[in-house]
Amino acid sequence: MKQLADRSQYYIFRTGQNEYMRLTVEELITFLVKVTERKDRAAQLMDYFALKEERRVKIKNLSSSKRMYVTLLRVFFAHQPTLVLEEPYFYLEEEDRRHFKRILDDLSKEKRILILTSNLEDALISCDAIYRLNESGFHPLDIRDSEEDKQEVPEQDQANITLQKISTKKNDKVILFDPPEVDYIESVEGSILVHVGGENYVCALTLTELEQRLMNFGFFRCHRSYIVNLQKIREIITWTKNSYSLRLNTGKDAMVPLSRSKLQELKALLHL
Repeated sequence: MKQLADRSQYYIFRTGQNEYMRLTVEELITFLVKVTERKDRAAQLMDYFALKEERRVKIKNLSSSKRMYVTLLRVFFAHQPTLVLEEPYFYLEEEDRRHFKRILDDLSKEKRILILTSNLEDALISCDAIYRLNESGFHPLDIRDSEEDKQEVPEQDQANITLQKISTKKNDKVILFDPPEVDYIESVEGSILVHVGGENYVCALTLTELEQRLMNFGFFRCHRSYIVNLQKIREIITWTKNSYSLRLNTGKDAMVPLSRSKLQELKALLHL
């Protein structure tokens, strides 16, 4: 963050940023229009921000999600060519997240946007290029989604149901799971994590090996880094025409990314 200290080039939004709690939503937007000398009309922006119903509500009386969404709208008024946002989606509920993503997509046509987040799902739905940061520096994450990345796997045989256990390790213990217990599986920095009931367990198998073992148990490779239990899918969420997620019906609310190239295949499996 010290490297981004030049405020003439970077607008930095930090988590925990405060707002004028006694103002109404409309008063805040009007104030921001005036102080930034924009030509937009506040009434038009209220429509664009999808805040007409909250226009007369004071900031302090908004829900925590809506309050954060309104605070995040300051990035819309920033004059700097590069926007740096720290965990912008962390406090947002789905509706506010969807509206803010739409706004960022519009801003990205004119500005550079850097999002700092610890949540891979937030990065996947909002960024074209993703980098991981660790002790040795930044490392690009391969998120290509093309037909070339598809691997040939045997066609699923509905009649060939076999007994299969998923072997995992946690705290030096070997834990075996029946396939229906598994919510989803993801690949993170070379490690395979099996998610069960809100907890995750390390697995020694690759995603491709797990995909082949689990295809007869109703599992689907929804993304190059994710395998999901089809029985756990509750909702297909469309962020943009090229960005999708799956909301899962698990012990804890979870979402996993869905590749654009996998959408039609998933719909066919679910008879949609």
